[in-house]
Amino acid sequence: MEKPLSIAAIKALLNDINHPLDERIAVFRLDQRKGVSTALTSWEKRLEKEREKERKLKIMLEHEQLIWGSGLSLIAGIDEVGRGPLAGPVVAAAVMLPTDIQILGINDSKQLSSEKREQLFIEIQKHALGIGIGIKDQTVIDDVNIYQATKLAMLEAIQQLPQVPDYLLIDAMRLPTSIPQESLIKGDSKSLSIAAASIVAKVTRDRMMAEYDLLYPGYGFAQNSGYGTKRHLAGLEKIGVCPIHRQSFSPVRQALNNSF
Repeated sequence: MEKPLSIAAIKALLNDINHPLDERIAVFRLDQRKGVSTALTSWEKRLEKEREKERKLKIMLEHEQLIWGSGLSLIAGIDEVGRGPLAGPVVAAAVMLPTDIQILGINDSKQLSSEKREQLFIEIQKHALGIGIGIKDQTVIDDVNIYQATKLAMLEAIQQLPQVPDYLLIDAMRLPTSIPQESLIKGDSKSLSIAAASIVAKVTRDRMMAEYDLLYPGYGFAQNSGYGTKRHLAGLEKIGVCPIHRQSFSPVRQALNNSF
């Protein structure tokens, strides 16, 4: 009688099986060992998660599919990160995805772990038709206000693309440009292009803030990205204002006043 596969061997095989009708699954279901049953349950959960990601991908491409169907092939999704922090720049990204894009797991960057964002950032860079980044620092923010600085960062991101897009999908913003555009409220959860842009912008800005943390320690920039956390506010009170703080923002302005 042939010796059954070990549970470890079955688990290894399940890692490479991605279809419920694979004939090996029927064989494994006949195995009475608890370890095999547990492995099958885990496999089924993994498969369902993958199917859910595929469904999510299809839903988040609905806006793009309509535009692509009209004959416009270059769609730039645009989003920003960093409107709320007390320090650092506002960063915008513009991302153009191919019509056959199949990256699973792209979502609003706020819904993803930092590790997952980094993984998807690499995949987006690998498959995107073009990526543009726009950065406006604290001096611009203080000069024109955060809303206008965000617009300027988005326009810069478009200018940094290798090709002029046919159409723009923008997260909750309208831009002064002749390129046809659509503003989507909560667009980073409705459009794959905007979600991809949110990931690129978030990873780019987080990396910048980690570098600023080395230059200006004591505020926790690597952990809080410049937002007004307890540690950041304590740093403001103890150390004072540093060069990347936004002086037009109330807590920073108050810290400046207290230093006199």
